[in-house]
Amino acid sequence: MSNLAVPASVSAAGFQEFLDARCEPAWLTDLRHDAWRTFQALPLPDAKSENWRRTDLRRFRFDRFRLPQPDAAGEAGGLTPLLAEGVDLGGQLTALDGRAVEEHLAPKWASRGVVFQTLAAAVAEREPLVKPYLLQRIIASDADKFAALHAACWSGGALLHVPRGVVVDQPFHVLSAMSSGGADFGRIVVVLEEDAEATLLTETASLEKDSVGLHCGAIEIRVGPRARLRFVSLQNWGGGVWHFARQRAVVAGGGHLQWTVGALGAKLAQVEQQVVLAGQDAQAQVNGVMFTEGKQHLVYNTHQHHEQPSCRSDLLYKGALQDRSRLVWRGMIKVDRGAQKTDAYQRNDNLVLSDHARADSIPGLEIEADDVRCSHGATAGRVDDEQVFYAQSRGLTRKEAARMVVNGFFQQVFDRITIESVREALGEAIRRRVREYA
Repeated sequence: MSNLAVPASVSAAGFQEFLDARCEPAWLTDLRHDAWRTFQALPLPDAKSENWRRTDLRRFRFDRFRLPQPDAAGEAGGLTPLLAEGVDLGGQLTALDGRAVEEHLAPKWASRGVVFQTLAAAVAEREPLVKPYLLQRIIASDADKFAALHAACWSGGALLHVPRGVVVDQPFHVLSAMSSGGADFGRIVVVLEEDAEATLLTETASLEKDSVGLHCGAIEIRVGPRARLRFVSLQNWGGGVWHFARQRAVVAGGGHLQWTVGALGAKLAQVEQQVVLAGQDAQAQVNGVMFTEGKQHLVYNTHQHHEQPSCRSDLLYKGALQDRSRLVWRGMIKVDRGAQKTDAYQRNDNLVLSDHARADSIPGLEIEADDVRCSHGATAGRVDDEQVFYAQSRGLTRKEAARMVVNGFFQQVFDRITIESVREALGEAIRRRVREYA
């Protein structure tokens, strides 16, 4: 049986099968080998690491999963993207288990030098463009065992490259789908050159609601001088998916990033999200919407790193929990010694909808400069029974009342999102999940 007929396992032999099924330049194969050796050497993260202290991996086994099949046949099963509905797109990519099944870029943007295609195709067709970004590795492959596995075995994903001065007024969209028992090791690389502007909507989905699978992914964003990027990342995997991801954005001087995160799916999610303000007057706004149910366990570690003076970052994460689920948010604002005139803020609010759900909020500051304005806040609380009673007295059922209260709780984040389709999709997805508040 050929290598393409049977997915390669997460093992030394499986890794070699994975490489043999690809046709990549030597420098990339060398990077993969280096990362695989790191993966083999590193232990599974445990409570000794602060970021992993509240994540229990005792039931996770690498040998239960297989590496992606980038050349396997398949279709996305008629999935309807949440974020792209009714949106006039400038380009769209759809992938299943790491393999592209749909790829489109509007001719008017292609004629202006915009590149929007799978990362694997970009390596094959545009090696001089892609090679520097993959060699720079703004996400360290030795950060932990999952980061090393991704660096060794990434497959699929997408590249969006917008040349200097090009302003794209249509969003691009990426849908990463996973079949039951599948794997997704996608890497998304976004590069906006000087004075460029673009919007990228990304989302994940499983073909079945309770699909089992493994996602081990990465997002790398580079916002050039005075460039502007609106980036949306919606995690909506099935209820049996293990989701591990590292996400990092570097914003140059005068650049602006609006990053919106939606976290709704997965059995367990462990995400490291970092924004680096690497040039003077850089700005970043980070918006997070999280909703958990059942026995979901979602962990988001955020990091706002101010390297240069006169930069501004503003982070707002809101989460709602029901059943026996758990949300963990751990945030850090890091201000380097030379980053004077920093303006940084972070806040996390949680709405607990059951007696058995649990929310952990751990904000933090690490400040080495002395002329800064940095602050943080965190709250957790139950639904106000008086609000529910008031809504019921106006003719709403208890479930309708709960939905209204939850929607109002998230409204502060929704108001910050400038993309109407994203606001509506997140709001509707959350409303469908809210059960009767008791």
